[in-house]
Formats: sequence, C-alpha cells, structure tokens
Amino acid sequence: MNNIHTKLNEYVIRYDEATLSEHLKTLVDAAGKETAQLSPEELIIDDSTILLDVREPEEFASGYIEAKNTLTIPRGKLEFMAIDKIAKVYGQDAKIITYCLKGPRGALAAMQLKKMGFTNVSNLKGGLMGWLESGRSIKNYLGELKLVK
Repeated sequence: MNNIHTKLNEYVIRYDEATLSEHLKTLVDAAGKETAQLSPEELIIDDSTILLDVREPEEFASGYIEAKNTLTIPRGKLEFMAIDKIAKVYGQDAKIITYCLKGPRGALAAMQLKKMGFTNVSNLKGGLMGWLESGRSIKNYLGELKLVK
C-alpha cells in the first residue's frame, strides 16, 4: 500500500514540475474553458458513461476509477486511437469523461476529442487525485483503495 502512495506522490511531483511552463498553463486554461469540467460530486457514472483514463500505462496500473466502460488511452496516443477505440465502438456522441492524475491532461484530451468531432465530452476536475480526495475509491490489482487522511 505504501508503494502505491509513493508512486502517486512521484507522479504529483512530475506533474507540478511540468506545469511550471507558462505556455502549458495557458493551453490547459484554454482547454478547461472549452470543455465541461465536472467535480467528483457532479460526476454520474452510468452504464453508458465512458471513463477515459489518459494517463500512461504505469500510472493506470497504480489505480483507476471503476466503471462498466473504462478505457485507457495515453494522452500522447489519443488522436491515433480514439476513432478505433471509441468512435467505432461507441459512436461520436457517446458520453465521455476524461481524467488524468490532477486534471490538465484530461482537459487537453477532452478539448482534442471535441475538435475530433466527439460531441458529449467532459473532464473530471482535479483528476484521479480530486476523486480520491473527495473520499471515493479506485481499483487496481490489489483491490479497492482509498486515501488515508
């Protein structure tokens, strides 16, 4: 359990370093304004909801939000995989909620999906960390996990 918390903290540190770039901050801010940002409390996951985790595979392995339709497409491969993994299976109008560790990659992914013609796209504000901080749990190979406060 300690190892998972250590990994999540390492990802948070990397994220914080990356957001030092003002250009990235400007882009992320624009993405947040162009797409709906849902808080964990506003997020309703039903059988038609696609939760799209845009983190890297090793991040996904640390834990994910469970849903009937959970997909993982790393942000860097989104444009190349979205048509085959989402549009051809669920359609361009499917309800898609993107998320990453803390929100920015999810916001960028949501904005890009909208530009690609997907019509019902939102981002989980605060990402996986916001989800955990709201008292909700994630799943991984160990089972169900929650943040200990």
